[in-house]
Amino acid sequence: MTPGRENDVRALVVYESMFGNTRVVAEAVAAGIRTRIPVEMLEVGDAPRILPLDIELLVVGGPTHAHGMTKRESRADAGRRAGDRLVSRGIGIREWLSDLEPPARPIAAAVFDTRIKGPGLLWGSAAKSAAALLAGSFTLVRGPESFLVDGPTGPPFDRLLPREVERARAWAADLTATLPGPVGVA
Repeated sequence: MTPGRENDVRALVVYESMFGNTRVVAEAVAAGIRTRIPVEMLEVGDAPRILPLDIELLVVGGPTHAHGMTKRESRADAGRRAGDRLVSRGIGIREWLSDLEPPARPIAAAVFDTRIKGPGLLWGSAAKSAAALLAGSFTLVRGPESFLVDGPTGPPFDRLLPREVERARAWAADLTATLPGPVGVA
């Protein structure tokens, strides 16, 4: 953190969500961060391509599709299944991260995804793919984190497992402790 900016920093949480589970996790992440610093949460279609200068922490999250981040085809399929419940109707985090302007100074970052419960090797991780895109321009303060849903089909479409929201909130609060300077000190 830049000296003298302790009161002027904030975090940005950018998420992509099909059925609403990743949005719920993003809300918990924002709540966890908010315990230490101000935070703004944006759906990926509304996220800026150039980060505001006061962003000290960027957190990006999205659903895992076909072992990684969504693609246009997987979003279209999810949209057909979600119908009116579809949350993210435009670009995904893959496209946003590819178009994101590298910051002029080091910015802390973390990534999360939602994926089906079970071995990560079997289902993959959108967060690992997102981390690879961020690694060159951002300082990853934690490894990729997955929050688990119950399954790929059926009502209410992939529900989050019990305690995942609380785990997301705690994970996010812990992220602020990784920031250098006064905001990272409990």
